[in-house]
Amino acid sequence: MRFASHRDIARALERALRRAGVPVAFSAGFTPHPKLSYVNAAPTGVASEAEYFEITLAEPAEPDEVRVRLDDAMPDGLDVAEVVEALPGGLADRLEASDWRVELPGVDPDDAAEAVAAFNAADTVEVERSTKKGLRRFDARAAVLHLRVDGRATGEQDETYAILRMVVRHTTPAVRPIDVVNGLRRVADLAPLSSPVMTRLAQGPLSDASDAIADPLCADQQADPAGRAVDPPRPTPPARSTSDV
Repeated sequence: MRFASHRDIARALERALRRAGVPVAFSAGFTPHPKLSYVNAAPTGVASEAEYFEITLAEPAEPDEVRVRLDDAMPDGLDVAEVVEALPGGLADRLEASDWRVELPGVDPDDAAEAVAAFNAADTVEVERSTKKGLRRFDARAAVLHLRVDGRATGEQDETYAILRMVVRHTTPAVRPIDVVNGLRRVADLAPLSSPVMTRLAQGPLSDASDAIADPLCADQQADPAGRAVDPPRPTPPARSTSDV
């Protein structure tokens, strides 16, 4: 599923809503569209355990019933963990940062730790990304709130690789985890042997006290506790370490 684009997932969601018989409201006009907002989608090639969307219904429905019916209608690899009745206010405004897990094939964890220290010590780390308007240069350092080596693992070929955890603020232009990896290459010549495996573990509002990521649906849950799956996966924010900023 990591290779499905956000458009692919949005289409799968629209089809699942129809199959599930969820009474989605439609826009007015000559070509009505379902009132569906899929905000801050993960980039193509990246897995995610924390994608959020909003739907407007044409009639009232129980959140738990919507969750069960929609989850049953979704394709394998797309699971609906929670549905809540939304309070006033836009969901996009609550998604301030993301927590990422990045596996770097062929990278020794000690080398990764040195590169992370150099990245955290830098005031700016400029990287380049190809866009529709051409090559764009921007600072990847300012958006990174926490970056650390989270451990090591052994792959199928008995090769050790490093695992990074990072909390990245949502900015314009968006700083993606691959931009941070490119920044590590720039400051410490650190390069994985193959493409990094990136997974978004959480996204939501930032705590003013600790810069930890909170649950964006917390207020909605308190207002309406129904609509949650049994023990839905909720990753915890990464603990601070000496290499965190």
